[in-house]
Amino acid sequence: MSHNSFGHLFRVTTWGESHGPAIGGVVDGCPPLLQLSEADIQPWLDRRRPGQSKFTTQRQEPDQVRILSGVFEGLTTGTPISLVIENQDQRSRDYADIATQYRPGHADLTYDAKYGIRDYRGGGRSSARETAMRVAAGAVARRVLGEAIRIRGALIQIGPHRIDRARWDWDHVNANPFFCPDPVTADLWESYLAAVRKAGSSAGAVIEVVAEGVPPGLGAPIYGKLDADLAGALMSINAVKGVEIGEGFAAAALTGEENADEMRMSGRDVVFASNHAGGILGGISTGQPIVARFAVKPTSSILSPRRSVNRDGQDIEVMTKGRHDPCVGIRAVPVGEAMLACVLADHLLRHRAQNPDAPTVLQLPRN
Repeated sequence: MSHNSFGHLFRVTTWGESHGPAIGGVVDGCPPLLQLSEADIQPWLDRRRPGQSKFTTQRQEPDQVRILSGVFEGLTTGTPISLVIENQDQRSRDYADIATQYRPGHADLTYDAKYGIRDYRGGGRSSARETAMRVAAGAVARRVLGEAIRIRGALIQIGPHRIDRARWDWDHVNANPFFCPDPVTADLWESYLAAVRKAGSSAGAVIEVVAEGVPPGLGAPIYGKLDADLAGALMSINAVKGVEIGEGFAAAALTGEENADEMRMSGRDVVFASNHAGGILGGISTGQPIVARFAVKPTSSILSPRRSVNRDGQDIEVMTKGRHDPCVGIRAVPVGEAMLACVLADHLLRHRAQNPDAPTVLQLPRN
């Protein structure tokens, strides 16, 4: 069984392990004649790259991507685009002590139970190192979507500390090491995470991703719901334990009157007074911004001893050495953006195949 691919018309397959010689991916279904080079992909990978601050893992990986196929003279050819990134800073010795131990919160036990063999070096295939290729694929997806669709993400909560949405400033997201849109909360997170890191512990986080300029009509009403595919894509990111679209769980506390996104006409266009639905109704995009959030659990690799078992069935205590993110949610921001881009690219190609003349704004059908 493979389970290493996602998407339909825009299909992404990844391969490789955390401490192997390289990680890679194949993007299939990309239309031809789109401008693409390593320079178009690298800036997105640099945003995810480890070792850029004291609040992320100190593993030093340049994450330089190479395009091996699918591009000729700077243009996509319509054939599979193969991408590779060399692993250059593995320290496998850090994991020697846990070769037969199961770390609480990790995939060690389930991985071993399923396959009967596991690469204990950094989690092997189950490591978040794999997400670098998702970011690379997301860069290709952005080329498919074009400049009219803008995708951005931000960290909105670390541990118990949430941002103040009244201070939201997109320009501040790339001005701090947390992708935080609130400069006041960014300062709070710095002192909070410094204490967490010093204690050898970790913290969880919530990330919000937004896509603006998405045309109406993407998705299908039953098994091809745009929000279902988006939720599945975000849920597939390592350490994610919850996903919500629009108001999400908060919608349960609203009345029907409060939650309804009222509509009015502006010429022939339909406009909404609010966006509680997060840009998706009945599994189909409305033309409003797509808004999704996902929760990331605290990093399971911590220095504090935790009770567990080993492969011999003995009760033990596990303390994980090595270089780890005190909050994996920080570098999950560009990963969430990439998954949103890939899902939208896939649905955009599906929509064009079925409705090549569909309008780019929400309009009433002509009688």
